[in-house]
Amino acid sequence: MTALLRTVLAALTAALVTVVAPTSSPAAASAACSTDPATPKRQLRAMWISSVANIDWPSRTGLSVSAQQSEFRAWLDLAVRNRMNAVMVQVRPTADAFWPSPYEPWSQWLTGTQGRNPGYDPLAFMVSEAHARNLEFHAWFNPYRIANHDDPSRLVSTHPARQHPDWRFAYGGKLYYNPGIPEVRDFIEDAIMDAVSRYDVDSVHLDDYFYPYPVSGQSIPDADTYDRYGGSFGNVGDWRRDNVNLLVRELDQRIHASKPHVAFGISPFGIWRNAATDPLGSRTSGLQSYDAIYADSRQWVKQGWVDYLAPQIYWHIGFSTAAYEVLTAWWSDVVRGTGVQLVVGQAAYRAGASGQDAAWQDPAELSDHLTDNRSHPEVAGDVFFSAKDVRADRIGAITRLVNTHYTRPALLPARGSSAAPSAPAITSAVPGSNGVQLAWTGSGTSYAVYRVDGTPSTADPCFFADAANLVTTTRQKSFTDTGAPSGASTYYVTALSRTHQESAPSAGRAVGTPGGGGFSVVIDNTDSGFTASTNWGTSSYSGERYGADYRFADPVSASDPAWYRAAIPSAGSYRVEVWYPANAGYNSAAPYIVATSAGNQTVSVDQRTGGGQWRVLGTYQLAAGTYNVVGVSRWTSTTGYVIADAVRITRI
Repeated sequence: MTALLRTVLAALTAALVTVVAPTSSPAAASAACSTDPATPKRQLRAMWISSVANIDWPSRTGLSVSAQQSEFRAWLDLAVRNRMNAVMVQVRPTADAFWPSPYEPWSQWLTGTQGRNPGYDPLAFMVSEAHARNLEFHAWFNPYRIANHDDPSRLVSTHPARQHPDWRFAYGGKLYYNPGIPEVRDFIEDAIMDAVSRYDVDSVHLDDYFYPYPVSGQSIPDADTYDRYGGSFGNVGDWRRDNVNLLVRELDQRIHASKPHVAFGISPFGIWRNAATDPLGSRTSGLQSYDAIYADSRQWVKQGWVDYLAPQIYWHIGFSTAAYEVLTAWWSDVVRGTGVQLVVGQAAYRAGASGQDAAWQDPAELSDHLTDNRSHPEVAGDVFFSAKDVRADRIGAITRLVNTHYTRPALLPARGSSAAPSAPAITSAVPGSNGVQLAWTGSGTSYAVYRVDGTPSTADPCFFADAANLVTTTRQKSFTDTGAPSGASTYYVTALSRTHQESAPSAGRAVGTPGGGGFSVVIDNTDSGFTASTNWGTSSYSGERYGADYRFADPVSASDPAWYRAAIPSAGSYRVEVWYPANAGYNSAAPYIVATSAGNQTVSVDQRTGGGQWRVLGTYQLAAGTYNVVGVSRWTSTTGYVIADAVRITRI
């Protein structure tokens, strides 16, 4: 680069980028700010990734290391596409481990053989990959379940449940650790704490399996244990609940003593007790977890033994036995004023599934749950069971939910009362052909990037009151805003602590129109300027799409282009960009046609990669007028669907 060119670019950047004075912390935003409930600033959005029985991951036992890792990355990428910010991953499904535990054998769900080393450390890998995408990693443990069968001889010979046969019992065709034995409780806590102490997990998460769910005609075989340890209790039920309470209370203490920033959460059965049994209970008539599995989830909240609770409210709105709206109201009342966050466990597995009630055949049911949540400020987010059902998106239920409730990113709810980091400082904001490239310095664990229209002289606290201006969150100190508008806008960056306290915003950086042209237009496939023959199908399959859907067609040796019509205000130089979802099954040489003032030019694009962002075709001389400016042709000899989604035309 010549000295003259460097001087010109420096002057251009100086002209395009200005500094705007910072203001107070976003947390201090005025209550008078008008916020949109559809774009909440803070909301936990997660999905459960189940490993037991290979429900989600790995998809089957015995996959190679690279195949296992590729599958897991795909789950994380699915979460990112749906604008989630956490995953809850089962790492101890059946008294085994997804890490080299000194307490328990390697999980059979990795290799097919309990105790066999999978050839890498899955937990270290999973935490690293999640954090690279700024997803919280909640390590999910099942405390008492040993096996989904009742034959101890099928356990690896070194299994603690074989070495200590007095620690276990069989019930309902399965093996369980006996919660009433103090040594068992200590062992379970030690096994969990090994993962907490050695890995950078964000949370310890327990599911709803405590004492086993009742099996008709069978009794839990713990009478001898009760005789030995339950002398101070008037009945076996109170003793069993106390055993579970001790595990919960002690885990809470040990986790926070080891790493105060690590959260502790439990996902209990959705009903604590029915009001007909207990006036403190909910207006429901289903199984009572307090009595059936000895889980006193209400007490865990009232005693502050958990940081969050995610009750599994797996029933539809209006369900006579346990209505969704009744239980969200009840749980909201339980957590109110306690400091315990409420997250709702959502039954993604029911949506559109055969055999489910008619309500679950309505694509709006899950979305309506989140709408109901808006009436309860105590609800801090949702977690969906399970990942494969999020991916399946039956009847478009997940797509509808995301398009209604997850249109913007969201910060995670803050935990505790630790101090926020210092405000970061934006060091550069450079407009380019692929967007605005930002860089900053700061001391946060992660960062939030905001963009507002125009060049305000000061940062209004209302800019940060909800997520309307939130562009992304990241653990990096740089970001390219590929969705930057063509007009002037101002960027702010805030720093977040490990427990999500947010700093004051940086000084703003105002960025002018890249190239200074002023004209830019986006034409989506749903806009009136788009035309295509009936040979082009419509799909919303990919989360990388622009807008609600996109068009696709098989390649042919004939002219059948999809066209994007635009009104070009004046003859001149224009940058043409395209947006498409990428997939390995799409076309490797999709022909894009640009109607330049000198005639049509064709550019081939590999639509197997690089999707979900604006990709520059090039800069072209265009004539003034309203006409078909960009087309996507089907005339290619390469295989795979040709995709037509959106184009952007910008005067430069």
